[in-house]
Amino acid sequence: MRAKGNRKELIIATKVGSQTKEHGYDISKKHILKSVDESLNRLQTDYIDLYYTHFDDNHTPLEETLSAYDQIVKAGKVRYIAASNISPQRLEESFQIAEANGFPKYVALQPHYNLMERKEYESAYLPLAEKFNLTVFPYWALASGFLTGKYRSADDLGKSVRGEGVKKYLNEKGLAVLDTLDQISQQHHITPTATALAWLLAQPHIGAPIVSATSEEQLQTLFSATGVSLNEEDLSLLEKVSGSV
Repeated sequence: MRAKGNRKELIIATKVGSQTKEHGYDISKKHILKSVDESLNRLQTDYIDLYYTHFDDNHTPLEETLSAYDQIVKAGKVRYIAASNISPQRLEESFQIAEANGFPKYVALQPHYNLMERKEYESAYLPLAEKFNLTVFPYWALASGFLTGKYRSADDLGKSVRGEGVKKYLNEKGLAVLDTLDQISQQHHITPTATALAWLLAQPHIGAPIVSATSEEQLQTLFSATGVSLNEEDLSLLEKVSGSV
């Protein structure tokens, strides 16, 4: 980044509050002020574009957390704040407190959301995304790799270290979702991965799904999803087979 001199062309996001070997979940003012400086040093940049509350510690007063964000935004260390793994109740309360005190408001949300995990987001968080106009960046967008089609039986679980994490999806619903992804993918001449991501991109408020790649080939597959336009029939089939309840 320094060599290319392209910092202004990039959007850099990082998080604060997660549990580590050194400390538990922590969104206290003291921890945020310390952590943001450490992140800036590690990232070798003067500012962070999007700073997430990674996890809520569920005991720090929200006024304290938001006042810390107010301080670092005014100092130019952070441009915008976002939320991940915060209860709907605490998330909504954060907006009320920010409005009352003139503190920064969350502009984005990072929830667990994909074709296999719909109920919690759509019932509890989507209404808040709509109410507060949040841009949504879903994590585990491919259900730990299950939606790539790599895992179709118990014998496939050993294909990667994430195998055990998808075991819960090897049921009637999960296999039906994979069959539908296969069907739609063949019609569009794309991969099930691209189809699953295209479904997410077609949902309201989605800015981009969060996915990982371990090779250039996988990366190109992820990029291809942005050029896929699923039709109403495709979306209806995926809606029916994945269900939100």
